[in-house]
Amino acid sequence: MFDLVQKYKKLIMGLIGLIALSFIGWGVDQKINSGVRDTVASVNGLEVSQFEFQEQYRVQQERVKRMFGGSVDPAALDSPEARRALLDSMIAQRLMASEVARGHLLMSSEAVIELITASPEFQENGSFSPALYSGYLAQRNISDARNVMELQSQLPMSRLVGSITESAIFPRTVSTRLAALAAQKREISEARIAVQPFEALVKLDDAKLKSHYDANAQDYRTPERVRAQYVVLSAENLARGEPPSEAEIKAAYEARAAQFRVEEQRRASHILVKTKDEAEKLILEIRKNPNRFAELAKKHSQDTSSAEQGGDLGTVSRESLVSKRLAEVIFGLKQGEAATAQSEFGFHVVRVTSIQAGASRPFGEVRAEIAAELARQKGAKKFAEAAETFSNMVYEQSDSLKPVAERFKLQVQTTGWIGKSARQELGALDHPKLLAALFSSDSIKNKRNTDAVEVVPNTLVAARVVEHQPAAQRKFDEVKDEIARLLRQRESSELAYKDGLAKLESLHQGGNPGVRWGAVRSIARRDAQGLSTDALRRIFAADASKLPAYVGVALPDAGFLLVRISRVVDVQPGELDAQSAGGIAGMVGAAQFDAYVSNLRGRADISVNAANLEKK
Repeated sequence: MFDLVQKYKKLIMGLIGLIALSFIGWGVDQKINSGVRDTVASVNGLEVSQFEFQEQYRVQQERVKRMFGGSVDPAALDSPEARRALLDSMIAQRLMASEVARGHLLMSSEAVIELITASPEFQENGSFSPALYSGYLAQRNISDARNVMELQSQLPMSRLVGSITESAIFPRTVSTRLAALAAQKREISEARIAVQPFEALVKLDDAKLKSHYDANAQDYRTPERVRAQYVVLSAENLARGEPPSEAEIKAAYEARAAQFRVEEQRRASHILVKTKDEAEKLILEIRKNPNRFAELAKKHSQDTSSAEQGGDLGTVSRESLVSKRLAEVIFGLKQGEAATAQSEFGFHVVRVTSIQAGASRPFGEVRAEIAAELARQKGAKKFAEAAETFSNMVYEQSDSLKPVAERFKLQVQTTGWIGKSARQELGALDHPKLLAALFSSDSIKNKRNTDAVEVVPNTLVAARVVEHQPAAQRKFDEVKDEIARLLRQRESSELAYKDGLAKLESLHQGGNPGVRWGAVRSIARRDAQGLSTDALRRIFAADASKLPAYVGVALPDAGFLLVRISRVVDVQPGELDAQSAGGIAGMVGAAQFDAYVSNLRGRADISVNAANLEKK
């Protein structure tokens, strides 16, 4: 057990906070059925409920929106392909969970707790911090018991994944050669065929412009748009209206004294052996010569992980030690003392090397933390009390937002012109359900308030249309110059492309097309220096057996790029770092894991309820 705990301390760092393993990209041979209850899929009897699926789908959409901001239309994320991709990942998770259960690989709750308390994420001043851990649980809205239960299956699942990927057999010579190719550099120089010189050659007349307008009329319509007013009711804003008093903060500190207490910590070393006799012999030797403890631990300890460190267990508390009997002995010793102890793992020779007395964090240190938490609690409580009244008022007094704004002391805000698409900076209005309500016929024709929509947890928004402009066709005369610019750009780019191809062909034939080359520079697959992916691929795919070699790449709306490859710089195997070869091995391991999951899928009993999958 001690070996296990020490070995997987780093693993816990990456897994704390993991809600569900995500394996994106595997298809599923499905059996479509009518389904029962709200099940979206079943994998070897392990169900994916519609509630769980929709929650994961919501989390996934929110994550993508945060990554790309207003540049992503939420409606574009809600597609059958996206929903099926998420379900595939959840089915893959169930397949792995089924294997963990079949192999009886679950970890004990004691082992998981040990790993949690040792995680750096929850350490403060070298000790486990209940406050940090409680904050993490609150952020995830999950109980301690639920978190431990999830990790009991997720940690073995991660170990199973690792055992599969790490067992991939790949010849060292092949991986080294591939790594050398990946690290290869090529010296190049560039010549660009610009678009601008060809613009004068483009001939346009009204007939050509009008023909394009008629063929692409849909591209020259102004979209439907509105100007709107809106109000926002949020727990965060309600919390600002009534911050906690000093008396409340002090009362909370006193009520949670145990939470802010740092328990006594000790640094200890141990030697784990199988029999009592061995332990007694070792303690006698250590009492004669205390300086030999590390030497004897490396030689005799069965806990191989700590033995390498001279038996050092690091800093521990009573609660962090899995064995309570061992904890009693360690916390009964004085600094520098050694003794024997028996636990469920065997017999130990233990020594305490340092003692850090328990202490409480002072009020001044945690005041801001307590104040913020009390404010969140107050805001959440006020929001829960106000949400129904807010929703009823915007519905019942639907001709204005002023009454609800006055009731809750909210600001009525006004937008500029906005369209149905969320590809714009809309702030609180950037929500598909709210935009759909705002552009509904009732909102537009009758200027009524929308229903209150929860755009994010604990935040309600209601809006109303102030002014509406329907979609309209722009007249030809309005867009004539715009079309001329577009066609001139398009046709001059085509002329530059043709000229570039002709020059490239001349270079291949050994000719001199009068190209002016830029300075020579060195590039690598992982150091593109501004080159596009397509250009980089063509450069490294070019036959370099005879130099110089030439490649050409079209630059969309910017002309043509000619590249001369003048030298290839190979990396010798001895110059490769372990990470380069390891990356190749990692790809092979990933491929082996793909094959493993595919095999599981072929043997599994999987059914998918298509109707429930598409329910919104």
